[in-house]
Amino acid sequence: MDPSQHLDMYAEHKKMAEDIRAMRDRMAKVRGTAESDDGLISATVGASHELLELHLDPRIYRAPDSAALAKAIVETVHRAMAVAQGECFAIVQHFLPEEATPESTDLRFDPLLTALDEETARGEQR
Repeated sequence: MDPSQHLDMYAEHKKMAEDIRAMRDRMAKVRGTAESDDGLISATVGASHELLELHLDPRIYRAPDSAALAKAIVETVHRAMAVAQGECFAIVQHFLPEEATPESTDLRFDPLLTALDEETARGEQR
């Protein structure tokens, strides 16, 4: 490979890393919110599935069943996670193969960015 091809490849790596960082920044702002079937529980999660808000309507105490409450909270948080994952997937979908799905796609880009940064640094040292 001649030197100009190397430079083109490293420029492409650098551009790809910039695009991925921009997507990652957009994804960091994603929030997924869901309610329980009865509307008494609301959960909001971030793009990394961290629980940001949990609202429990006081009416949940009318039927004191801690196991059912715990199950409903977990189900609601999982629904919110699915909403957030779907929103993140929509941001990156045009970069993915056509057969990719939200469930089958790892949306953590840090390992890829590290590899691209290493390749770009090697190219800039030449």
